[in-house]
Amino acid sequence: MAFEDSTGAKRAPEKPAAESSQDLKRQVSNHNLIEGEALALLKRPDLPAGVLEALAQNGSVLRQRKVKLALIQHPKTPRHVSLPLVRQLYVFEVMQVALTPVVPADVKRAADDVLLNHLDTVTAGERLTLAHRGSGRVAEQLLVDEDARVAQGALQNSRLTEVSIVRALARPEVSVAMVEAVCQHPQWSLRREVRIALLRNQKTPPARAEEYARTMSPAQVREILQSSKLPANVRNLILKELKGRERK
Repeated sequence: MAFEDSTGAKRAPEKPAAESSQDLKRQVSNHNLIEGEALALLKRPDLPAGVLEALAQNGSVLRQRKVKLALIQHPKTPRHVSLPLVRQLYVFEVMQVALTPVVPADVKRAADDVLLNHLDTVTAGERLTLAHRGSGRVAEQLLVDEDARVAQGALQNSRLTEVSIVRALARPEVSVAMVEAVCQHPQWSLRREVRIALLRNQKTPPARAEEYARTMSPAQVREILQSSKLPANVRNLILKELKGRERK
């Protein structure tokens, strides 16, 4: 809406003065600050790091879990503030930090580390949720979970990568069921590096091992079998087939 001055000319309404950093610091340091006000401030991407640090020192409002989580997730929160706070969150709050796009990479990694270090202490239901919805690093660890439902859930995680699958297949604790699940997976079973990992794994079904060997050159298969843990009889069958292919 426009206003008229003494000459009758229209003028734009005056804009309120921008809040200074000191004004904001006083506001967030106020021990009467309530949760809603703090959350509204934390939605502002332009908050200076000093203001966020001052908010972190306001113990009365930081007791509110939503405020603590929003503070950690703010892209300008200093690392020395956010990293210790991550350890004070609940399991799914930590997962949320790890998956928030604007959170700095090192803070996301710290959140993943917290989850990985506590997987043995969380319930099977929580691990199942983490398997489906957690980061790729967490899903990779859960591929070798002793609970088959959790391991299967991790295999369906959209953030899982080929590298994670290959690393999991190289671990001695990976279950027969998980190896077979990878063999049957419509996406991962077609990947060349995954097939190589399966040819090295002693728990790969013989029929699958022979099938994957046929998709590779004889020289490559021989190289893989040198470090393979497949049973000797399976390796011998593959080598015998290779010789037949070469004669043809």
